[in-house]
Amino acid sequence: MIPYVLHVALLIGVCLLFYKVLLQKETFYHLNRWVLLACLAVTFLLPLIRVPQQWAFRKAQEVAVTTPASVIPQGQLKTPVVETTAKQPATVASPTSVVQETAVSLLPQLLKWTLWLYWCGVAAFGLNFLLQVLVLVRQAYKSPFIQDGQFRIVELDTDKAPCSFGNYIFINPEKYDWETYSQILLHEKIHIKQGHSFDLLLAELMLVFQWFNPFAWLYRKELENNLEFLTDSDVLTNNEVERELYQMSLLKVSVPNLSLRITTNYNQSLLKKRIVMMNAKRSNIHTTWKYFFLLPLMAFLMCAFNEPTASRRPMVLRSQTTADTSFDPREGVWKGTITGTRIRMEFRSKDEDHNSRNSNEYTLSEFTSLPKGTPGDFKLIREAGTMNLNGKFDGNTGSGHYKFTGNPGYYKYMESQGITGIDKNDELAFFMINIKKEFVAMLQRKGFKNVSKNDLIALAALGVNEQYIVSLKQNGFPHASANDLITGKAMGINGAFINEIRKAGYPNVSFDKLVSFKAQGINGQYISKFKSAKAAASGKGKTPARRANNPDADDMIAYKALNVDEAYVTSLKNAGYTNLSTNDLIAMKSVGVTPEFIKSFKNAGFTNISHDNLVSMKALGITPEYLNSFKNAGFTNITPDKAAGLKSLGVTPEFIKSFKSVGFDNVSLDNATALKALGITPEYISQMREKGFKSDDINKYITLKSAF
Repeated sequence: MIPYVLHVALLIGVCLLFYKVLLQKETFYHLNRWVLLACLAVTFLLPLIRVPQQWAFRKAQEVAVTTPASVIPQGQLKTPVVETTAKQPATVASPTSVVQETAVSLLPQLLKWTLWLYWCGVAAFGLNFLLQVLVLVRQAYKSPFIQDGQFRIVELDTDKAPCSFGNYIFINPEKYDWETYSQILLHEKIHIKQGHSFDLLLAELMLVFQWFNPFAWLYRKELENNLEFLTDSDVLTNNEVERELYQMSLLKVSVPNLSLRITTNYNQSLLKKRIVMMNAKRSNIHTTWKYFFLLPLMAFLMCAFNEPTASRRPMVLRSQTTADTSFDPREGVWKGTITGTRIRMEFRSKDEDHNSRNSNEYTLSEFTSLPKGTPGDFKLIREAGTMNLNGKFDGNTGSGHYKFTGNPGYYKYMESQGITGIDKNDELAFFMINIKKEFVAMLQRKGFKNVSKNDLIALAALGVNEQYIVSLKQNGFPHASANDLITGKAMGINGAFINEIRKAGYPNVSFDKLVSFKAQGINGQYISKFKSAKAAASGKGKTPARRANNPDADDMIAYKALNVDEAYVTSLKNAGYTNLSTNDLIAMKSVGVTPEFIKSFKNAGFTNISHDNLVSMKALGITPEYLNSFKNAGFTNITPDKAAGLKSLGVTPEFIKSFKSVGFDNVSLDNATALKALGITPEYISQMREKGFKSDDINKYITLKSAF
């Protein structure tokens, strides 16, 4: 899985580079759309194709066609023989500690955790994708709407940017004049007719599986940008739409709150690019040669990185009658250290290349008489087999050789209980952990009749006993799986913890949520303190039993992950922010809104700032000094909403003052926004005047720039 995911990530990066270098500035928007979609599909399908060996840049792995040596004539046994590679021994875990006594190499362990991390990311982004869809569906069916043929115009009462999804157009009609409103609807209807929601859904699904890949996020942005360019181009083909008025309407809605990512937004942060592309010279048909480079590029990548088809060659294996030098962990050397009535034994295989080492602690009574001073034989006998040892102890330390012999009857019993696939490495693990028949029988009695070999080893190593299983079942988890037992025991989830969480207000918490709670360090004390602080902040008392405003389990996990605790909630209350919702608290904490940040604005004379504005101001890096710089420049009506628009475009008082040099002493904030978005500078105005365009109305220069 990991190589495939990285292969896809590499292809996405190459496709993005190809698009940005050769195609981004072309005005063949419809063709660019299909190229972007085709590349998206190819990046996920191409790694699955195997390349013929003669075309591949990589060497194929040879697949052995084995011929038993026993069927080869004796006179031909001098033929060169290829020996099989010895199998890496499986880890044999200590009964006292699975992790500390493991012999697993670092790289496989890292790959395992990387894979878990990847799938956690997939789950998180997949959930976010579903939540976006649910939010849109809820808005579509709970808000008033107007049916306009195939289009349903959903009327909002928020400041969200106009957007569309499927056949739905989401817009607040009270924010715009009739002309702007009509142009927004025309724009969104083109999105709907051309099925642009499908493109964005595919891009979101790509991000679910490529969430870690920065090229995937840039690829999605380029795909979205091209859809906007395409739609703007189609809008301007309508004879009833004037280019200048349409571009001015874009400026009027330049900085609203952003909509969900899976929607096509009428207004976006790429405003300047859209206006530039609207006025760009149409691409010549002779530039289409660039698109034909895509096929040889994909062919090259396939030959360079795809797995070649395997080649086959004859291979002769040594017969059973010849000497077998393959690795066997059941033989090797031992070292022992006696401490009181216990002895710590370390077993190491003879083959140093495999570096197999197992260290366990036993009681002295488990061994037959230990040889002291002179070499001798002694044994460690368990149900799984017998460890025959030879050597001696000098004082409290000893060393020698060992050979393990499995108990055939024991392994036949295990097989009769459905525990199959036990090899020589597993035999030693069963012996070291001391997995008894009674332990297997107990699991069978408790309903675990199909436990795998690996699960059995983990259950025994972690000390999952009958008492623990009964505890989980009695505390609301009668159908806990073997994996639940392993996870629960490893995480320390027991009856006491379950009851603690339930008493704290989560009577129906699932086992998965319990695992998340435990992993995040969420306990009953944390929950009670947090809920008391939240209730106090909302003015509803400190009674945790009031469940109407209680955060659900997912919210509580998010709070803990972001370190949203009772101290943070109380500090916001003291700063005047009460009745904050879950999303409000998470948003404020995630961008770093603190009481000190709020106080800095109050000290500068900016009071009653909404929590939404605080979030946007913090995200944009707006400071009291930034707001005061406008006040000092004479703009006494500066507000957080206006400041967000100015900051996002990089408008400063110095920028506004610079127009005094060309005769404009009273540039308004709205005009400053338009000037910055269009890239109009005093130098531009001077150039236009030199060319004969002279006007005392700065709006004329805005219109002129929009038209060209």
